[in-house]
Amino acid sequence: MSLDDTTRSQIDGLIQESRVMLFMKGQRGAPQCGFSAQVTQVLDSLLPDYSTFDVLSDGGVREGLKAYSNWPTIPQLYVGGEFLGGCDIVLELFASGDLHEKLGVGRPEAVEPPDITVTDKAAEELGRIAAERTDQTLHLQIDARFENGLYFGPDAPGELRVKVGGIEIAMDALTAGRAEGLTIDLVETDRGVGFHIQNPNGPTAVEQLAVADLKAMLDRGDEFVFLDVRTHEERETARIEGAQLLDPETTQTVEKMERDTVLVLYCHHGGRSQQAAEHFTALGFTRVFNVVGGIDVWSQQIDPSVPRY
Repeated sequence: MSLDDTTRSQIDGLIQESRVMLFMKGQRGAPQCGFSAQVTQVLDSLLPDYSTFDVLSDGGVREGLKAYSNWPTIPQLYVGGEFLGGCDIVLELFASGDLHEKLGVGRPEAVEPPDITVTDKAAEELGRIAAERTDQTLHLQIDARFENGLYFGPDAPGELRVKVGGIEIAMDALTAGRAEGLTIDLVETDRGVGFHIQNPNGPTAVEQLAVADLKAMLDRGDEFVFLDVRTHEERETARIEGAQLLDPETTQTVEKMERDTVLVLYCHHGGRSQQAAEHFTALGFTRVFNVVGGIDVWSQQIDPSVPRY
């Protein structure tokens, strides 16, 4: 299969724009084939953020990608510019723990069943549902963004079992590691009665840092990782000295750091750096700061020699 230069350049750009890029049918929240759904489910369990491209929206990319990677099927996963494979290979890498390392989240460790609480009201309602679905198991799922799922379905291999208040709950090892201290309750809402999950292990909130406080940190020589969340072109136009560009390689390096490392991020106005900061807090970093107003406010209030654009 031939691949023209225009399509090759387009695919190159898509792969380079994100450290983790999944070419799939559909979108992350709405996959259009079972294989794409399986891969997004795996990635969702490991990462709070990654990029996807819907090949159904562009026939040129869909066909050109097969020649580009010399791989005949979709989905296709790239990490740090490296082609990892399709659905079967991704699932194999996930099962072995190799995918965890490539994504910078560390190999899964053996975990003990978490200590969780099910209120009496919730236990009664779950017991009633379980009595009607004797061929199914109650599952708890917590993904990398700490979004919760509670559902009845078939057994899955390798799950841990927790029995609370007469209710047995199955979960995978990643969920178990995120569920310590979790409470399941039954509450009244505007839409009726529903289950409410309260999890104390969610990501730490990003702290907002004024430019004056950033200058004080720099003047004191405080130890922190200073990250510039902009493009190469913007960095050539204006920069705050001491920061390193948050490109895919730097992202991979930071993700391997100790989770109490102080991270300070800035961009043009503060929006992109906030999103990047939330990515790191979702990974478990506990001391993450976003510079309010970004380099634009830095130029206005701290250093007028830095060009505004």
